[in-house]
Amino acid sequence: MSDTRPNHVVIVGRDAALWLSASVIQRALGPAGISVEAVELPTRLQPGDIIVTQPAIEALHNQLRLDEAALLRTTGGSFSFGQNFVDSSGATPSFMHASGAYGAPIDGNAFFPYWVKARSFGLDVALEDFCLTAAAAKQGRMMLPDETTEIFGRTDYGYHLPALPYIATLKTLAARLGVVIHHTATVAAEHDQGGIRAISLDDGHRIEGALFVDATGPEALLIGEALGVGRDEWRPQFGIDRRLSTQAPRFLSVPAYGEIRAWRDGWLGLYPSQAATHVVQHYSSACCNDGDAMRAMATVSGLSVSGLSVSDATLRTFDPGRRHVAWQGNCVAIGEAACTLDPIHGVDLHAIQLGLVHLLQLFPVTADFSAERAEYNRLMHSSLERIRDFQSAWYALNRYGNSPFWTQAREAARPDALAHKIATFQARGDIAPMEDESFSFDSWQALFVGLGLMPESWSPAIDRTSPERMKQEFRRILAFVKEQVLKQPTHELYLDNFCRSEAA
Repeated sequence: MSDTRPNHVVIVGRDAALWLSASVIQRALGPAGISVEAVELPTRLQPGDIIVTQPAIEALHNQLRLDEAALLRTTGGSFSFGQNFVDSSGATPSFMHASGAYGAPIDGNAFFPYWVKARSFGLDVALEDFCLTAAAAKQGRMMLPDETTEIFGRTDYGYHLPALPYIATLKTLAARLGVVIHHTATVAAEHDQGGIRAISLDDGHRIEGALFVDATGPEALLIGEALGVGRDEWRPQFGIDRRLSTQAPRFLSVPAYGEIRAWRDGWLGLYPSQAATHVVQHYSSACCNDGDAMRAMATVSGLSVSGLSVSDATLRTFDPGRRHVAWQGNCVAIGEAACTLDPIHGVDLHAIQLGLVHLLQLFPVTADFSAERAEYNRLMHSSLERIRDFQSAWYALNRYGNSPFWTQAREAARPDALAHKIATFQARGDIAPMEDESFSFDSWQALFVGLGLMPESWSPAIDRTSPERMKQEFRRILAFVKEQVLKQPTHELYLDNFCRSEAA
């Protein structure tokens, strides 16, 4: 391990974690004299794979100077304003979990307590009907913010990005930025108690570095296999351990959201892109075998996948959990090498982004970077647990029947922080603030309400507003949402005019 100031970064891995890390570090630190080498292992991606993103990725793309329209044309991706959660049995109501704000302040107070109070007096208007992005998604329209909508509240969107062309775009960008690229089928790490000294490729090439980034995915070849950092297992909160991915023909009009359909032994995700509908079946091997899961895919999706077998789909296994530390010695784990998250809510790219943002903030400036390492590990530990809690809430509060899978999800022990959040919300509708949250208060409230958890009371501060004033504001907000949504272009038309892929 080098005794000099770290100025040479070696990134080992594959796919999004590798190429986002290489591009971000090179773009941000290349001008400061930091050089980057990327060692690419064989991809695990297949043509039907899709990447679901959170809205924050737009800021990272902007930092990389990736033009949004060009990216969507190249990848055939589409916009997503959220996810619609559906009970395939029809036993419980569906709900839209949208990006952005729900409602607008009334008399200087947050909107949500007013909605809770009004509902207790008989209001029969869903929370999502007060959300611009939820309304736009359900109407198949874009929501292009302007000064008027920005005053009303935040509007956000993510993307559905076909994985292979997206990764190819990132790799091309890394090469253009000056990242030195190597390809290998295997790597071997030389290490000591201080960290990684060098890695050897299958052609005998040896690469030394001052700082190593492990982007090898769940195998964690550097931080896990070489340096022996163990994992905290999150299996009790998450029963999903298998995933089948395939694709069906595109919808006639591309929806501006994904759909999650809960079924007896798991859930199925439908993620539209410009050229196809990506169908991803998630299930527990303890409750269902692969063949049954494939047959259920055709029934639950309602799409033309009934003639497919398991051999026609991509089968993956995964085990949710987090490394004890994300930075050990001179090795930083990014993405699944640091933490394997459940697939619900599409947070894998977001976790990569968090790791990179914190690494840039704490990038070593001297040979002794123990303080930076400790702070990085604290931040990532907290940030990843907050994501875990948000995902775990959907399973813990589910109302999807009494099958073994969903019953076990409800009965699993809840993390203390999540239990506290649920209790606080149920008592008075508040979201207990915690450091390093990735999801806004609006998102937590929409998730809880969508799952049927309703507050028993509300902040007394809003009682100063008269019932007539509340009704007036509710009517105004609903009229504003309707007016703004109807004047937007459809999602399909917007793609046609600005982002249409040749493959679509």
